Amino acid sequence: MHTVISKDGTTIAFARSGKGSPLILVHGTTADHTRWNPLLPQLEAHFTVYAIDRRGRGGSGDAPGYAIEREFDDLAAVADAIGEAALLLGHSYGAVCALEALLRTSNIRKVVLYEPPIRTTGSLYPPGTIERLQALLDVGDRDGVVSTFFREVVRAPEEELRMLRSLPNWGARVAAAHTIPREMRINDEYRFEPARFSAVRVPTLLLLGGSSPPLFKDAVEAVHAALPVARVAALPGQQHTAMNTAPELFLREVLDFFLEPAAPKR
Repeated sequence: MHTVISKDGTTIAFARSGKGSPLILVHGTTADHTRWNPLLPQLEAHFTVYAIDRRGRGGSGDAPGYAIEREFDDLAAVADAIGEAALLLGHSYGAVCALEALLRTSNIRKVVLYEPPIRTTGSLYPPGTIERLQALLDVGDRDGVVSTFFREVVRAPEEELRMLRSLPNWGARVAAAHTIPREMRINDEYRFEPARFSAVRVPTLLLLGGSSPPLFKDAVEAVHAALPVARVAALPGQQHTAMNTAPELFLREVLDFFLEPAAPKR
């Protein structure tokens, strides 16, 4: 593990492996850098991978009082420390952080955003969900927090949840359970402002599960409309965790995008 110091003085850790152009991986809610482990052999063959532990989990530190803007700064700090323009892949909440990091660093040359949970109309979550998760956390049922999050928020089918529970990084998800309610509260308050991204020229691939709930489709469409150089790729039959449920499909889309030659400048 390696570390950088973010703008507010918090230590941000990442696992570095592989050889090639730098690729920063940003996990979503509940996870840490180990969620990418099943994909590392394929990614390491092409890239030097920087798999981040977002603040509050794994090897990273935290700060009193949580603000999502600090996470944007965290990713910018990692990108700026690498020394050359990097590729960036963000999943779910990590995709929101990756999107906003584009406004904080010029050291990103391409980005993949997989279903950023951006609010386009009403609340992202069913009424009372955050309160139920906080109550489970308060009585020490951290496993229940993670399971309920996947059932009620991600709306993962039971077979997908069983698969996730069987993976080696389920323990890391449980260990990070305390970060779930705070991220949900802040994420529901976050407002995507398209005009702020009108000058972003970083080529962007937006991934969308073909069977994902409408909230993810609405969010992807909003971001697609706002970014000048972006396209959408649908993952047939998949939902929010195709890197687990269809890794070959996920990798094909990601690698094709990252490895394709850059378009000539006009």
